[in-house]
Amino acid sequence: MAISAPKGTRDFLPDEALFWQQFKATAAEVFGTYGYLPIETPALELTELFVRGIGEATDVVSKEMFTAISGENLKNWVENGRAPERKSRLSLRPEGTAGVVRAVVQHDLVPQGAAPAKLMYAGPMFRAENPQKGRQRQFNQVGVECLGAEEPTVDAEAIIMLMRFFQRVGIPSANMTLLLNSMGCEKCRPAYRDLVKAHLDAHSGELCDTCRTRAEINPLRAFDCKNESCAKVMEQAPKITDHLCDECKAHYETVKALLDGAEVAYVEDASLVRGLDYYTRTVFEVQADAGLGSQNAIGGGGRYDKLAEEVGGRPTPGLGFALGFERCALALEAAGVEMPQAQQLDLFVACVNDEMRAAAFGLVQAARDRGYKADMDHQHRSLKSQFKLADKLNAAKVAVLGPDEMAEGKCQLRDMGTHEQLIVGFDEVVDTLGRALA
Repeated sequence: MAISAPKGTRDFLPDEALFWQQFKATAAEVFGTYGYLPIETPALELTELFVRGIGEATDVVSKEMFTAISGENLKNWVENGRAPERKSRLSLRPEGTAGVVRAVVQHDLVPQGAAPAKLMYAGPMFRAENPQKGRQRQFNQVGVECLGAEEPTVDAEAIIMLMRFFQRVGIPSANMTLLLNSMGCEKCRPAYRDLVKAHLDAHSGELCDTCRTRAEINPLRAFDCKNESCAKVMEQAPKITDHLCDECKAHYETVKALLDGAEVAYVEDASLVRGLDYYTRTVFEVQADAGLGSQNAIGGGGRYDKLAEEVGGRPTPGLGFALGFERCALALEAAGVEMPQAQQLDLFVACVNDEMRAAAFGLVQAARDRGYKADMDHQHRSLKSQFKLADKLNAAKVAVLGPDEMAEGKCQLRDMGTHEQLIVGFDEVVDTLGRALA
C-alpha cells in the first residue's frame, strides 16, 4: 500500500503552494508599511518554553503538543527509565509567539530605552488535535509581535493592520466580525479570577470534568469550553470588564476610541479570553461568518506584558496576533474568491518536426533570460498534442517553428486567447511577446 501523508497533515499542491507564497508576500507588504520586519525561529524549541510561556493548564500544552525525542534518548527512557535531560526535551511549536519572544530575549533585540522590536513570521505550527474542517495537526500561520511598547496605540494599530490585511487578500468586511475584550493585569485579574472560581465552585455539578479541573488551576479557561452545560454556566459568570483597575480601564477605553476613530467596527465580548495564559489587557479575535462552521476564528491575539519575564528576560511589554492560512483560504472560498493558478506560461514553443527542436530550445532560453515564463515539449509529441499541452499549461502565446518559415528566419506566433496569428521574425519573437503582454 502506498504511503500517505500523516493524519491531520496535507500537501500543498502547486496552486495552493503558490497562493501560500502570495499570501505571505501580501502580509510582508501590508505589515511592512507599519514597520514590521521578518524573523525566522526554529520549529523545535525546548518544551519548557511553551510550559512557562503558554501555561501548563492550557489545552495546547497539556493535550496538544508534539514532543520530539531522539532515538537514543527514547531507548534510554524505555529500557533504563532515564528521562531525557531538560535540554533534550523538545517540542514542535504549537504557536509562534513564545519562540519570537524567546529570540528577542536571547538576542537582546529590545535594549533598555530602545525603540520597540516589530517582527513578523510565517510558517507551520503543530498541534495534536482531532482533524476537522479548518483545523489540522500541521497548519500554517502568519503572525506579528511588537515588543517594547505598552501604549494602547500599539494595540489599536495591530488590530487595524490585521483588518486591513484581511480586506487586502479579499475577505469582505461584511463576512467578518471583530471581537474585543480586556483581560486586565496582575493588579486586577487575581481578584477577578477568584470571583470566577467561586462561580465555578457554586456550579461544580453542572461542569464537565475538564472545567472542574480548570476551576482549580486556571478558572478563566472555562470560558473556552464548548460543552453546552459549561457554556450556560459561564454565561452567568462575572464579567472582567466590570472588575478592571483604573489603568486597565483607561487602556481599554483608549483602544476602543482609536478603533472608533479609524472606523473599524468591533463587538465587545466579555467572555473572550483567548486560549493561552500569557495574555493581559487587550485581546481580540476575528471570526468569519461563512465557510468555517464552528471553527470560525481566522485570526486573533492580544497583549502579553509579562511573557518576556516568564521566559527569563527583563520586563518587556508585548503585543501580537496570528492568523491561520488554511482558515483564511476557506473564508475566501466561501466569499467566491478564486485561487490563483500556478501553471501560467507566457510562451510555449511548438515544433513542426524534430529538426526544429534545437532552435525551439534556444528560443525558450532567450525568453526565460528576459524574465518570461516559457517552455516547450520534451516528449516528441505531435504538433496537435503540443497545442493541447500549451493550452493545459495556460500559455498566453505559442510560437510555431516550421521548416519553411525558419528557412526565411521567421515563425508563427499565435495568441491562445483570440487565436490570432502573426508571422514574425525569429529574432523578434521575444520583443513581440513583451509588447503583447504589456
